[in-house]
Amino acid sequence: MNTAPPSTLPAPTAATHLEIEPSILYFGTPVVLLSTENENGSFNLAPISSAWALGRTVVIGLGSEGQTAYNLGSRPDLVINLPAPAQWPAVERLAPLTGRNPVPATKPRGCRFEPDKFAAAGMTSEPSHLVRPPRVAGCPIQLEARAKRVQPDASGDFVIVEAVVCRVHADSRIVVPGTDHIDPAAWSPLIYSFRHYFGLGPELGHSYRTQTPRDVEAPAAEPALADTAPN
Repeated sequence: MNTAPPSTLPAPTAATHLEIEPSILYFGTPVVLLSTENENGSFNLAPISSAWALGRTVVIGLGSEGQTAYNLGSRPDLVINLPAPAQWPAVERLAPLTGRNPVPATKPRGCRFEPDKFAAAGMTSEPSHLVRPPRVAGCPIQLEARAKRVQPDASGDFVIVEAVVCRVHADSRIVVPGTDHIDPAAWSPLIYSFRHYFGLGPELGHSYRTQTPRDVEAPAAEPALADTAPN
């Protein structure tokens, strides 16, 4: 198996490609922690690896039998929390837990019911401003949102949620001073790639459409949150 870093691999050719049948297709997506409200008024916290944004709408993929999908079907408020790379152990502590009781038969072996996921993950909550579920304290980016559409995916095994963001909270250390822009040199999401956790590497360049102010004379911003311990 070739384990060389991607930057050192030769350009692929037709002769180097293999036809494979991977069990998953997590090419590399940001990890998000979704906080939602349970039927009894308590709150669920779940790690999600399928989410992407289009304008102010975040599209989320969920297992159809998980507590998060169940909650959003009747209680649309949620918070989309984006952890920093160093918080991956806390995320992984959530991975074998479910808010459903009894545990659905479709859950992987070893999955167990946990009513207090914040405590189980070693994370703490903080109040939201516009929605009922709390934010995850210590996550550099927290998006308060409401699910506007919850529907099955084409396979019937998953649920697709379209949530509209109504308030954004960002750690001051990753915001360009005096602006509403996230500084991509100071912020690194936690990336989930084929069930392994990664952070971002150094910046390679930027899109011509970027609106983030950059001072080329200033020293590069320190990745202040890359070494933040899990909360």
